[in-house]
Amino acid sequence: MVVIPAIDLKEGKCVRLAQGDFERVTVYSGDPVAVALTWQDTGAKRLHIIDLDGSRAGTPRNRELIRDILSHVSIPVQVGGGIRDMATVESYLAMGVTWTILGTAVLRDRSFVREACQRFPDRIILGIDATGGRVAVQGWTERTEESVLEVAMRYAPDKPAAIVYTDIHRDGMETGVNLEATGGLAEATRIPVIASGGVAGLGDIERLLPLEPCGVMGVIVGRAIYSGALNLGDALNLAGNLSCARLRF
Repeated sequence: MVVIPAIDLKEGKCVRLAQGDFERVTVYSGDPVAVALTWQDTGAKRLHIIDLDGSRAGTPRNRELIRDILSHVSIPVQVGGGIRDMATVESYLAMGVTWTILGTAVLRDRSFVREACQRFPDRIILGIDATGGRVAVQGWTERTEESVLEVAMRYAPDKPAAIVYTDIHRDGMETGVNLEATGGLAEATRIPVIASGGVAGLGDIERLLPLEPCGVMGVIVGRAIYSGALNLGDALNLAGNLSCARLRF
């Protein structure tokens, strides 16, 4: 299972939100490049970068900062936030981004998302964020009546590289991952799922490992590694070396 450190960008800084609330923001660093290098040096094999300003504006706002991060790290990077058209997808991929994450567009522009999956196989990730099982868009500022599973199943034939499933209620709260919903989504769609939201410590990584055979291929870690509740090196070691067979339900 891939443990993926998160770098959320707001006004050029590395921050974390609580439950997706832009008014409840904690700034962890004014130097996101240094943060990215720290996680890479710790052993991370992949980074998760979200342009929070872009997610609200509908167009990238931290593009040059992301370019700077890419020029300093050598590990694959997945980027989301404000990616609403093909030109932006192409720009990010040309810049060196390995995977682009489409979020609001998944609900608002089905033809664009499908075309992107077809044009760029294994390079498009669906970002599905939800609260109470209902999808939220526009930087989590708008809730819809669509269920996570309904939205995800629409794209199963298009074979996206993965789904990042975020439980907004748990995000940034360190209250534990929503194991049932995450595992159920992976089993139902047969699309690889990356868990996001709520990781509080090493125990959450351990509890996720049995879901790997079901299709949960990774987990994003955010506030816990910034607050010190989770040591990234320990999480990487556990996910890479502990046998899933020993933990299987």
